[in-house]
Amino acid sequence: MRVLGVDFGGKRIGIAVGETEHAIASPRPALEATGTLRLDAVNLSDLAKKEEALAVVIGLPLLEGQESKMSRICRMLGDEVGKLGLDVAYVDESLTSSTAESNLKEQDWTAATRKKHLDSEAACQILERYFRG
Repeated sequence: MRVLGVDFGGKRIGIAVGETEHAIASPRPALEATGTLRLDAVNLSDLAKKEEALAVVIGLPLLEGQESKMSRICRMLGDEVGKLGLDVAYVDESLTSSTAESNLKEQDWTAATRKKHLDSEAACQILERYFRG
């Protein structure tokens, strides 16, 4: 099954696409956040359809294992995505951005290029956690 990974942020939404049978995730260009969860959900739903993804996996930012204000916002986004007919799953996204940053530093890219790809690389990390279940 094809799934869409989401690293939600107030400015950018990192995106990755993966196949559950192969447990491989690939980054896609990040989306600009609209400032409205409903519109962001519509954009994610449209992208999921384009990518033929049947589910959306959203990273939950936890603080010491507890949900935060941002976790609740991510769940509200997931509720909106679910209303559009997609299955939604959540994965603890703790340290995915730092792991993504480390992975990107292995590339011979400038800091600006790494920053541009960071959110989608974090979305790959979210999908990889989802695949490990």
